[in-house]
Amino acid sequence: MTTVHNYTDLLPHVDSGTGREIINPATEEVVGVAPVGTVDDVDVAVNKARAVQKDFDRLGDAARCDLLLKAADAIEQHAEVLAELLSREQGKPLSGPNARFEVGACSAWLRATASFESPDYTAVDDDITATVHYRPLGVVGAIGPWNWPMMITIWQVAPALRMGNAVVVKPSEYTPLSVLALMKIINDVLPDGVLQVVTGDGEVGAAMSTHAGIDKIMFTGSTATGRKIVESSAANLTRLTLELGGNDAGIVLDDADIDAIAGDLFWGAFINTGQTCAAMKRLYVPAAQYDDVVAALIEVVKNSPMGVGLEEDNVLGPLQNKQQFEIVDRLVKEAKKGGATVLLGGEPDYGAPGYFYPATLVGDIDPDSPLVVEEQFGPVLPIIAYEDEEWAIEQANKLDVGLGSSVWSSDRERARRVAARLEAGTTWINGHGGVDPRVPFGGIKSSGYGVEFGAEGLKGLAYPHIING
Repeated sequence: MTTVHNYTDLLPHVDSGTGREIINPATEEVVGVAPVGTVDDVDVAVNKARAVQKDFDRLGDAARCDLLLKAADAIEQHAEVLAELLSREQGKPLSGPNARFEVGACSAWLRATASFESPDYTAVDDDITATVHYRPLGVVGAIGPWNWPMMITIWQVAPALRMGNAVVVKPSEYTPLSVLALMKIINDVLPDGVLQVVTGDGEVGAAMSTHAGIDKIMFTGSTATGRKIVESSAANLTRLTLELGGNDAGIVLDDADIDAIAGDLFWGAFINTGQTCAAMKRLYVPAAQYDDVVAALIEVVKNSPMGVGLEEDNVLGPLQNKQQFEIVDRLVKEAKKGGATVLLGGEPDYGAPGYFYPATLVGDIDPDSPLVVEEQFGPVLPIIAYEDEEWAIEQANKLDVGLGSSVWSSDRERARRVAARLEAGTTWINGHGGVDPRVPFGGIKSSGYGVEFGAEGLKGLAYPHIING
C-alpha cells in the first residue's frame, strides 16, 4: 500500500487546459483538475470490464468478501486525506456528520456488505429440490451524485462487487476528485479492470445509460434525470435501481417532548447543510406546540456554526454549487412574497466568497408554497402549523414523491400507527434520515424504485438462476 501525505497523490495528472477545474464551494478557489471523459472512454471502460468480469466472478464469494474488507482497511489508512479532499471539493465540514463521517461510512458499508450471508438458498420438499443461485448481471454502471459523492458511490459499488459484477463509475462533474481518489485506493486491492471511473458531464452519463454492454444502472440523483435514464435505457432493457429526489415530511404529534427531540429535528433537516435526498424538508407541527418547536430549533441553529469546512468548529457548510444556491435563494424569496415569515436566516451575503446560505427557518407559510411542495435541497426548513392530525397526514402524502418521512411522539405505538399511514419507502420514529447497511432503503412514487442495502440490495445486483431437480 502506497503511503500518501496529500490528496493530490491520489489524483491523476491532467495536463493544463485539457481538464475541468473543480472549485471549492466555500472559497471559490480551485481544488484540482479532473479529466473530462468522452463517449469513447465509456466504450473502453465497458469493454475492459466485460473482459475481466467472468474471472472476477470465478474468484468466489469468500474471496470477493475478503477484497471488500481489504478495501475498507485501505480507506481507513487514508481516512484523513480523503476527508480533507472531500471537504474542499464538496464543501462539507470535517467535523459533525460530514466529511469524516462520510469517509467512515465508506469503510463501514464495505465491511457490512462483506458480512451478509449469501442470498443463495435451496427449497426442499417431498417432490422438489430447487437450488436458487444469485448470479452476477455482468457490468454495472454506477452514476453518483454530488451531495454524498464517496458514500453513495460505495453504496453502489460494494454490493455490485460482492455479487461478482464489474463496475464502471461515473461521478458527478461537480465532485469527481473525491471519487477518483477513493476508487484509486480501492483499486490497489482489486484485480485490474474490475472497477473503473469515467469522469465527465451529462454526455458520459447518457452514454452509459444507452450502452448495450452495461447490464444494470444504479443512479442516485434528480427525478428529472432518472426519467431520462429510464427512457434511454429502455431499448436495451437495462435493469435499474433509481434513488431519486424526495421531499420528506416530518409530523410532530401533540405529545412530543420538544426539548428532547429538538436536536434530532435539526439534524434530520440540516444534515449535510440540507443537501440530502432523505432529509426532512417540510415539518408539520401542532398549532399548540408551534412556538415551542420554533424556539427550540432557533436555539439549535444558533449553536451550529456554518463556515469553511476545514475549520474544525464548523458543522454546516456552503451549498455545493452556484446553481443549487440559486434554487434555494429563489424558493425563500418566493415564500416571502407569498406572505411567509422568515423566523431565522434568509439573508445570504451575496458579495462574500462561497455559496453560503444561512440556516433558515420559515413559518406562517402557505402549505402549497413552492418552498413546501418543491424540494429545496438546502439549509431551509418550512414549518407548517396544523390543527387536525388527519390534515397533516394528508399533506404529508399529497406530493408525488415518497423517499422518507418521520413521526415524532412520546408514545411509540401511537407514532407507529401514524407512520403506517404515510406513503414513503422509510418512515422513521423520533429521527429522520438514519440509514443502516443491514436495512433495505429505497423510494416509491417519483422517488424511484429498487432498494439498496442488506440481502435485498445484494439480490438487486444479480439474477436468480434456479436449478430444479
